[in-house]
Amino acid sequence: MTQNTTDALHAVARAHLPADIAERWIGLLRPGLGLVKATGEGAGPGEDAGADAVIGRLGGLPELPENEEWPVWEGHGPLTFIASLDCAALPSEALDIALPADGTLFFFYFDGQLDDGRALVLPDEPDSWAGARVLYVPAGVPLVERSAPAGIRPYAEVRLTAHVEATAPYPWHPVVYREFAPMPDDHPLWDEDFQEALWDVPGAGHLVGGHADPVQDDVESEVARAALGNPPNDDPRIDEEALRWTLLAQIDSDDDAGMMWGDCGALYWLIRPEDLAARRFDRAMFTWQCS
Repeated sequence: MTQNTTDALHAVARAHLPADIAERWIGLLRPGLGLVKATGEGAGPGEDAGADAVIGRLGGLPELPENEEWPVWEGHGPLTFIASLDCAALPSEALDIALPADGTLFFFYFDGQLDDGRALVLPDEPDSWAGARVLYVPAGVPLVERSAPAGIRPYAEVRLTAHVEATAPYPWHPVVYREFAPMPDDHPLWDEDFQEALWDVPGAGHLVGGHADPVQDDVESEVARAALGNPPNDDPRIDEEALRWTLLAQIDSDDDAGMMWGDCGALYWLIRPEDLAARRFDRAMFTWQCS
């Protein structure tokens, strides 16, 4: 999605849906921060935000507290550094989630470099959860650049800037059913013209907050099922639990960074709002999807 997603999504809804349903669907849109490659010098992290203010980066080497151990998946090896976000530089006041006002978020993932991709990090396999990690370092903690562990090739560094955009829920997301149920086969939201017009609005790419942009089915239900102990897929508790999770960050495949998640896939970290507010980032859940 682009900076014009608000206008584009409103226009699609009003062009293809009955007026009352269009406004209710528009009410489900959520603000997110689209992250794109920063061009030019721009402002640095923590400086005055401008059109191209740098708010974080993909790849490179992380700056961590000197006493912070590099994240490791026991029995498999060290994780790879994926991205960092300067919370003070993010325009998070535009979001509907409580990101920290300062400090830094670091994202790590066991990307298969050490075992040719044999060990997968999956939400329905609790023993694999240590293969993805979110670290939060409060402001004021001294940071030092850390070398990558043996066998880990750092991704190319890509500086990121952020813009606020509207994000739409996945058409089969539980939040849609909660708003519009019952939804018979002829419900306007299933109209082919509306669905095609919606898919024509460009995808989010890298994203903080808002509705995740799944490659397959909604990621909230994936982590909800895992959080419930992997009940059958038709367990009604999954939809209820999915509504308790929100996107923290989505990191897409990125040619500039040399990141490719499966077949043009994306990485997703989700968290419950109460854990986010309490800075319990160790409770964030991870999943990934690809074509």
